[in-house]
Amino acid sequence: MKASKDSEWLYTISSKRKLIDFNFKEIWRYRDLLVLFVKRDITTVYKQTVLGPLWFFIQPLFTSVIFTLVFNNIASISTGEIPPFLFNLTGITAWNYFKVCLTGTSNTFRGNAGVFGKVYFPRVIMPLSVVISNLVKFGIQLLILLVFYVYYLSQGFSISPNSHILMFPVYILMMAFLGLGIGMIISALTTKYRDLTMLVSFAVSLLMYVSAVPFPMSEIQEKQPQYAWLLEYNPVAQIIEGFRFMILDAGVFTWLGFIYALVFTIIAFLFGLIIFNKTEKTFIDTV
Repeated sequence: MKASKDSEWLYTISSKRKLIDFNFKEIWRYRDLLVLFVKRDITTVYKQTVLGPLWFFIQPLFTSVIFTLVFNNIASISTGEIPPFLFNLTGITAWNYFKVCLTGTSNTFRGNAGVFGKVYFPRVIMPLSVVISNLVKFGIQLLILLVFYVYYLSQGFSISPNSHILMFPVYILMMAFLGLGIGMIISALTTKYRDLTMLVSFAVSLLMYVSAVPFPMSEIQEKQPQYAWLLEYNPVAQIIEGFRFMILDAGVFTWLGFIYALVFTIIAFLFGLIIFNKTEKTFIDTV
């Protein structure tokens, strides 16, 4: 006898998944949970801290001041006609969003093993919530950047965005999905190799210095051409440099570099999604 329609299952949960499975329909079904995680991430980051949300402002400003003193005043690295502080603040704003997307998703399995072992929901919601919640922090830092941008304009500095500003949403997506893809790969690997957890923060700190954050890419190409390939083949450096180029109209931008970074981002995200989907089936036995 055939089962009646009333007795059919509404949803089927199975360990059998596609190689690349980014089920938008299922994620939409759990959208309330995604919103809940986003709210949790925003409200608990600086909970019980003295300065609270002010850290959103303090961190990029202090970092920009230190970079300006060390790299521009002491090391005499030129930023052309762009004020060094504004140059550094622009790069740090882009870098911070990529960094928090990467580090925030790199501990997804180990950090949420207790939740994952008790209840089912699409696991990819957890890293997605990190990427979305950090958009709020990114937006606040963009407002800080805008304030100083207007200030330097009022002081007579020749700065202005160019036509590439239309690609602003594309650069945000590239930063988000590159950080998400690499973060999911690291998260999957840390279920078996816990040493990676300790290496992530150290590796990310080193990555900043080969991603053209505290200096222009043109400076390395001109003064240290033998090391220029470290930046040219680094997709993060291409994104940071492109981000500064469209906002400040200064720096190195090539369509080849943009396409390279875009393709690398797509591949990293898809590969991270494959590894993530494969790991979520068995990670609870190894964590």
